[in-house]
Amino acid sequence: MPRRVNDYRGLAEVSRVLLLGAVQEHPGSRLKELAEHVRLHSNTARDHLRILVEEGLVSLEPESTGSRGRPPMVYRPVADPQTSAVARDRIERARQHRRILHRLAGGVEAQEQASTQFDILYEHLDDSGMEPVADAEEKQISLVPCPHYRMVGEDRKVACGIHARLVRDILAQVPGPLELDVLIPYTTKASCQIRLREGRCAPTAPDGAPGTGQ
Repeated sequence: MPRRVNDYRGLAEVSRVLLLGAVQEHPGSRLKELAEHVRLHSNTARDHLRILVEEGLVSLEPESTGSRGRPPMVYRPVADPQTSAVARDRIERARQHRRILHRLAGGVEAQEQASTQFDILYEHLDDSGMEPVADAEEKQISLVPCPHYRMVGEDRKVACGIHARLVRDILAQVPGPLELDVLIPYTTKASCQIRLREGRCAPTAPDGAPGTGQ
């Protein structure tokens, strides 16, 4: 299926990934605060954040100050699709396409919810240009190439943690039993693997793999 004309390609951009991480760690922050967190000029940070908002990864909302005048705008990660038209559209497309229709859970209702969650995550990864390879029977998705494999040093570890949190947020956008079990980085030089599980237990990672349990 062809990708949308406005497909996102920015998660391999180091500064943009770090900005997403700053929003995740400091929800409700203003532009200047986020720019300082990642040591970017405010204008550069604004451009990156605009793309994150347009892709439904971050929301821009007025801050409630209780005072008169125009309220300042703050950034938050998108956990509730009602805060992002793009996130709502992604969910609706996943419901309509039903591209990954395998048995994921025992009951009919749970199976439907899990399939929807899986589709939404797959849709996001596909739109992001990550070339996901899905295995619904095993509840896992491989990314080839991994969006972070060109990064170096600590940037890789930080990016994996940010991306793992993003996967959790996407799965949480609709009711269902699936959650992130573990994100295994660099199963090959340029690929990684997302493993899902049913239940609400805290995810664990083998050998302290980054990107999980944060």
